[in-house]
Amino acid sequence: MTNIIGIAGSLRAASYNAALLRTAATLMPAGATLEIASIKGIPLYDGDVEANEGIPAAVQLLKDKIAASDGVLLVTPEYNNSMPGVLKNAIDWLTRPAGDIPKVFGQRPIAVIGASPGGFGTILAQDAWLPVLRTLGTRPWFGGRLMVSRAGGVFNDAGEMVDEKMKAQLQQFLQGFAAFAQK
Repeated sequence: MTNIIGIAGSLRAASYNAALLRTAATLMPAGATLEIASIKGIPLYDGDVEANEGIPAAVQLLKDKIAASDGVLLVTPEYNNSMPGVLKNAIDWLTRPAGDIPKVFGQRPIAVIGASPGGFGTILAQDAWLPVLRTLGTRPWFGGRLMVSRAGGVFNDAGEMVDEKMKAQLQQFLQGFAAFAQK
């Protein structure tokens, strides 16, 4: 069984990206699961906190989940033409101490998708993640790209994906990534 950890890069409960992640969890192919993890409760990175108090429990829990997974699905919003600060902050915490980077991220399969109310989807945020993922030694999946544009028409008010064409694209993306993560 291939176990993927999914992380939405928004803290808002009604986030399109959280809705995209919840939909992805229902569309995983046979033999694969998607466990939704959260960045809620992760404080702003502060080296003094790390030195005086150690790694926060929310960070350690997420690190352990990622280290035990077969891959990671980042579901990123796009803020000001780049990645969201809360998700980057969580990734920064996950790299502490630096000696844990190979265990948590080294050669870990990773895919990035995202949803946006705008017309360009999350192309700039997805591109902004590439140098970070390269630096961490991950194994990004480039077999597909998924950007949900004009997300207000893709999801209903309850956060359910109602666009069947997008649902089929997401399912195809997940099949490809799950197969990549098995290697």
